[in-house]
Amino acid sequence: MSAFDLVFAVFGLLLGLAVAEVLGGFARVLKLKRSAKPVRVGWLTPLLGLFVMLDLTSFWGMAFGMRDQMDASYLTLVVVLAIVGVYHLVASVIFPDEPEQWPDFDDWYDRQNRLVIGGLLGINIATMVVQGVLDSIHPLPETPVGPAGDIGFLFYAGGAMSLFALLIALLFVHNRRWNVAMLAALNLILLSTSILEDYI
Repeated sequence: MSAFDLVFAVFGLLLGLAVAEVLGGFARVLKLKRSAKPVRVGWLTPLLGLFVMLDLTSFWGMAFGMRDQMDASYLTLVVVLAIVGVYHLVASVIFPDEPEQWPDFDDWYDRQNRLVIGGLLGINIATMVVQGVLDSIHPLPETPVGPAGDIGFLFYAGGAMSLFALLIALLFVHNRRWNVAMLAALNLILLSTSILEDYI
């Protein structure tokens, strides 16, 4: 068993549970929409759930990319546990546990969005710091430039900066329509930059 296999065993289980939390929330919503009790789901909560799913997937891919840089030290396990633990925490509060008690999910979103967005912002900052530390301690060999080239890298860097700017903006903007627009933009940017990353 390699060092990464041990680390992956720790965060793979917790990441899987976080994904299951979000998917379970979507499942509860679908069941509730088919029930007799009227509930307004809206766009905010589903878009936030989708973004967390995409961010979890992106983190999973990033962790796999750092597999040759990780050791199996206790510090590594604690850092991974902290990052993935926050992922699980934010995933568990996206959807209400008892959705039938929330006739308008936008009200639930208003109560929980800053916890979720703040958690995601913290996770992404921590991941960037960890990646920088690993690159300085265990640098990877230079790889040839991908087919997207320098232009692709500029788009990727601009997308990454836009992600952080939008996450910060979501902490302060209370208008629901603006939140919908920013969440939709976050999903599109994260999806496109994650795909582009394989070609730069």
